This record gives sequence, structure tokens and C-alpha cells, in this order.
Amino acid sequence: MQATPDRVINLSTLVSDLHRDGLLTEDDHQLALTIRRGTDEAALHPLTLIARQRYKDARADGKVLTEHALIEWLGERESMDVINIDPLEINVSAVTEVMSYAFSERHKILAVKVSTDEVVVACTDPDSSSWVGDLEHVTRRNVKRVLASPSDISRYRVEFYQLANSVSKARKDHSGISSVQNLESMLELGKAKAPDANDEHIVNIVDWLLQYAFDQRASDIHLEPRRETTHVRFRIDGVLHNVYELPAAVGMAVIARVKSLGRMNIAEKRKPQDSRLKTKTPEGDEVELRLSTLPTAFGEKMVMRVFDPQVLMRSFSEMGFSREDRRRWSEMTDNNHGIIFVTGPTGSGKTTTLYSTLRQLATSEVNVSTIEDPIEMVEPAFNQMQVNPTIDLTFASGVRALLRQDPDIIMVGEVRDLETAEIAVQAALTGHLVLSTLHTNDAPSAFTRLQELGLPAYLIRSSVIGVMAQRLVRTLCPHCKEKQPVDEKVWKQLTAPWLMKTPEHIYTAKGCLECRGTGYLGRMGIYEVMPLSESLEPHINESTDYQKLRQAAMKEGMHSLRLSGAHKVAAGMTTIAEVMRVAPASRALSQ
Repeated sequence: MQATPDRVINLSTLVSDLHRDGLLTEDDHQLALTIRRGTDEAALHPLTLIARQRYKDARADGKVLTEHALIEWLGERESMDVINIDPLEINVSAVTEVMSYAFSERHKILAVKVSTDEVVVACTDPDSSSWVGDLEHVTRRNVKRVLASPSDISRYRVEFYQLANSVSKARKDHSGISSVQNLESMLELGKAKAPDANDEHIVNIVDWLLQYAFDQRASDIHLEPRRETTHVRFRIDGVLHNVYELPAAVGMAVIARVKSLGRMNIAEKRKPQDSRLKTKTPEGDEVELRLSTLPTAFGEKMVMRVFDPQVLMRSFSEMGFSREDRRRWSEMTDNNHGIIFVTGPTGSGKTTTLYSTLRQLATSEVNVSTIEDPIEMVEPAFNQMQVNPTIDLTFASGVRALLRQDPDIIMVGEVRDLETAEIAVQAALTGHLVLSTLHTNDAPSAFTRLQELGLPAYLIRSSVIGVMAQRLVRTLCPHCKEKQPVDEKVWKQLTAPWLMKTPEHIYTAKGCLECRGTGYLGRMGIYEVMPLSESLEPHINESTDYQKLRQAAMKEGMHSLRLSGAHKVAAGMTTIAEVMRVAPASRALSQ
């Protein structure tokens, strides 16, 4: 008995079905009947061809028939599951092993999930299934067909198989290398060959890694060695995602390649190293990477922090400043002398705030100088100097040198010790505006932290203009956020009822294609701005009471981080859960 031949979607049949099901208007239906494929469109799937016409979706005002909308319709029509291929959720090495690239391309399919007894395969033609029997025979697993966008299948087929091919060849080239390093030494005779960082396959893997990170909006790339593998993880909107697991030897070669590009000492693996690397995104935009290595039990760990120079051009409203926060911050930075601190943990956006502020202050009439560890982003408008402990160039000695350079505005990367605090205060008292950072939980804590370092209260009162604490919260995806009523009990956990009226409704994260199912897209800041006014100065004495200082600042109009976040929740920008995740609960009774 002969197998039923595959039936692929035909353009004219597709157009008729779309019109019959009410997706195409009469006018668009007539236009669609006249479509003729150009030379560059000969190989396009009919769904892709229709999507490129940008016809209006007759079922919904303001929407167009995208490829994903067409696939959703086809899934409903054929009673098949539909997926959006998210590369971060796919085990590339597993899905590329179940079928060859040629088999995948011939049948226009792509494996997207592999378990012990099932292979989930994305396809575009519901009536094309002759390949299922062959695949089940070879893999000894059941095959489940799901529908996916033809463009996604085509794109990720190339990406996945190119990466798997490079990793496989690199693994063979470096198969003799011992993956056990540092804490666990193992002698393997005759296997002393070192990985070649310039090997073509390693170059391909690094190029893919960087382009993939830019495409996924990653802020950090982590390469973490383990006993047999090297884990690759991306931080996206503040959350880490597993991306890939490289064989340990290949991971070593990838790290060596990045170290080479960043002009680091490849032979030195016992000590931490820092460097920087400038590259371009696929769209041609310049991006800076800050490289950092750390010796661990199984070899060198590397973190690449991605800095987009465009971040310097962001306005304060784009960064999440409310009108009142912006006014208070401007009043503080408009001073021509004194010291201002920005506080918060690592990754809370302090650098972005300082650079954006300095960028606006750095006019042709003033000299802006910075001392950083390391220089985060190179900016032509500043004179930037980097800390170098090997030659005794510390923050303190750097500021002393800068004071002889006729500066107007000085940015000190971080106040870590008494010596740096004293020299920064001295600079502030001698007619310079100084901006710096501290690691504290909130704004009032900065004053007690300075006293813990050993700075006398009278010096703090006479030099500090104010402090701003900040955090970054993920913003709701505008394409899929959903309105919901407010739970009074949960709202009270966020902010005291007498500080802010409970809104009628708020929004919650749902998840869609645009935000990769997370419900969030991008981040913005929440701020706690505390100018040191005359009425607050008496609270800073030899025995500063944190609670009283905070309550006095709140009475003067300072918004806590959680209250700032509550305003963003009420405005539909983020969620209660997100604000409570990043903002510390206040220790003061008045929030």
C-alpha cells in the first residue's frame, strides 16, 4: 500500500481559505489573488509571502496579518499546537542530534524539544507528515508535530546547526585536553596539546555568542566552567537564563579567544583580570564589553558586561525619573561644589545615572574628570583615568592628581575607604562638584556608612549635598500586559495606605512573543532622592539615629524606593511583585 503523498500549502488555496475564514477583507483578497513571486521570493513559504504584504487583519482593528498571526489561525483550523521558538528554551545540542541538517531542510522542519520517549518537531505544513515514520524509526521515540513560523524554522535551523557543527569540530580538535584544572590536578600523559583560541570553529562560536547576546538584549554574558562542561548564561532584564553547555575543553578555548580579543594575558589563569573590548552589533551599532575573569575550582570563569554607548544619550524620563525626582536631582547637581552620592547594589544602574548626568553637565565651559575602576564606557566629553593598584594609583591618589588638573566636576567611581572619603570631601570643600557611589541599601544609610568609614559628622554636614538610592525594575511588556483589580492586602505590603491612595486597577505580566513569554520588556529605575537640607543637618551627629533621620527625610518629601515603585505600578509600568523583589522593605515606620 502506497503512503499518502505530502500536501504542502498552496498560495492560491491559502488566500481563499483566509478570505473564507474572515481574515482578509474583500479588497485585500483581490490584491492577494494578483501576487506574483519575484526572483528573491521564489523559495518563500506562502505564509511568509502573505505576511510580507502587511494586509490588515479583518478580525481586529489596527492589527496586521503577521506570520505568527497566520500560524495561530492555521493551528486553530487544523487543531494543532502552535509554538513560538524561543532559542533560550532549547537544548541546541540535543535537538541537532536527532536529525541531520539535510533532513531538516528537505522537509522544512526543526526539532525543538527532545525527551527520553518523545521528539517535538516544528513544521509549517499540517498535511506533510511522510517524514514522521523515518524519524521515529531512527530516534526510537514518538514524534509530536507542532506548528511554527516558517521564518523562525528557517532562521534557527541555520543558527542551531552552525553552532552545533562548530562545537562538534572544536570538541574533536581539543579532545585530548584535560578538563580538570586548578583544584583537581590530573596527569594525562600524551595529552598536553593546548586549545587554539584562533581555531576557525572557536572563532565561529565566539561570534555566535556575541551576536546572540546582542539579539537577546543581554546585559551580561557568563561563561562558567564545571567538571565536564562550561555553562553559558545570559542576564536579560536582570534575570539569568541558561543558554548553552559547551564541552569543558571548548569552553576553555572560547574564554582564551575572548581574552585574546581583549588583550588580556592568556597564560595567566591564577589571578583575576579585567579588560575591555569594543565590537559591533549585527545592525552596525558600536557596543563595549567589559571583561572580567576569575579563577574557580574548574578553571577560569569569565563575565562580559555589555555596555551600549547609546545609554549615555538617554533622558532622565527614559531612565524612570518622576518629575519630582528629576527636580530634586537637578537641584543637587546644579551646585558648583559639594559631594553627591548615588547608592545601590551592583547592577542597580548607578553607572548609567552618573554617566547620563555627567554627559549633561559636561559643557565646553567646564572640565569634567573621572577616576574609575575600571572605566565603564569611554566618553569623549570626559577626561577619564583608571585605577591601577600595581603602580599605587588608587582612588585617593587619583583624586589628588585630578585636583592639580584644574577640574570643575570630579566623578569618583566608588568610595570604599576612609582615605578616599577624606580626599573626596576635601575636593568638595575646595570648590569642586564631586559625584561618587556607595554600596548601601537606601539613601539615609549613606550617612551612617560614611561615619562607619571614620568620617566626622561635621565634615559630612558641610560637604554632602545629598544622596540618591536606586534600583532597576523590569517594565511590563506593552504588547501583552493585562488589567486586574488591586488586592488591598498586597498593596499595603508595598506602601502604607496613608502615603498613597490605592489605585482602581493595576496591570499584571502575561507573556507574548515580543517579551519571550516573560511579560516584561526592558528595565527602568526607581529612586529615593534625599537632599541634605538645613533641617536634616542636626540629625547627623556623632550618634546619628538612622530611624529619626529617615523619618525626617520622609516628612520633607523624600519618596522611599517602594513608594517610588508604587507610583510606577499605579501608572501601569511594572508589577507589585517586581518592586517588592528589588526594593528593600523600609525599617522606618513611615515607609
